[in-house]
Amino acid sequence: MADEVTTIPPHRGGTLGGFLAKAAGILVLLALAALLILWVVQRYVAARLSPDPTTIASASLEGLREQNRLSAFAARYVAVVTSRQTQMGLATEKTLIMPGMVRYEVDLGKLTQRDVRWDATHRLLLVKLPGLEIDGPQVDLAAIREYGSGGLLSHITDADQRLETANRKAGQAELLRQARDAMPMKLAHDATRHAIERSFAMPLRAAGIDASVRVSFADEPVSNDERWDVSRSLEEVTANAR
Repeated sequence: MADEVTTIPPHRGGTLGGFLAKAAGILVLLALAALLILWVVQRYVAARLSPDPTTIASASLEGLREQNRLSAFAARYVAVVTSRQTQMGLATEKTLIMPGMVRYEVDLGKLTQRDVRWDATHRLLLVKLPGLEIDGPQVDLAAIREYGSGGLLSHITDADQRLETANRKAGQAELLRQARDAMPMKLAHDATRHAIERSFAMPLRAAGIDASVRVSFADEPVSNDERWDVSRSLEEVTANAR
């Protein structure tokens, strides 16, 4: 009797299970790849659409520089000075009342990207302005008043002209002295500070960026909480972006 060889057919269930497992694995990989691509696209779109505070601050800086000079505060002062002239045993004197206007300005053309810093940790924009400059005094010539004792010396010499010259020089010096007093300088610093803070804060707010702006001056003492050491200037940010 001849030997009979029986061939066992392959188990189809095992092959189908392996195929399904491989297909599931491929689907998972495809899903992960799709999620990765979606994440990259979202990051790209966010980077393109999300406003960058340093870019906005740079644009604001250029806009301010184009203004060249900013005068956010002005004050009117009145100088009262008296000069006395003595000659040949005779004396005469004159008193001058001189009103004048003084403007407090900052040269925005001196601002650079090194003077504007972004503190990302505290979401704080730090701006350091040049020191305030005083423009004037612009004397109100129509409002000047002079009072003098006259006398013989005024008639026989040029004492009147000398007294007038001395009074006008002293009057301008007095107007500047008043303009540099602590209180008007503080008012001028505050007015200029608020104007510059608004110039930087408004574009940031319009772009939906929640940030604060702090302005200081080169002629002011540095406060204890100044954060220049933890912030980055626009110049540094621009250099790193290249």
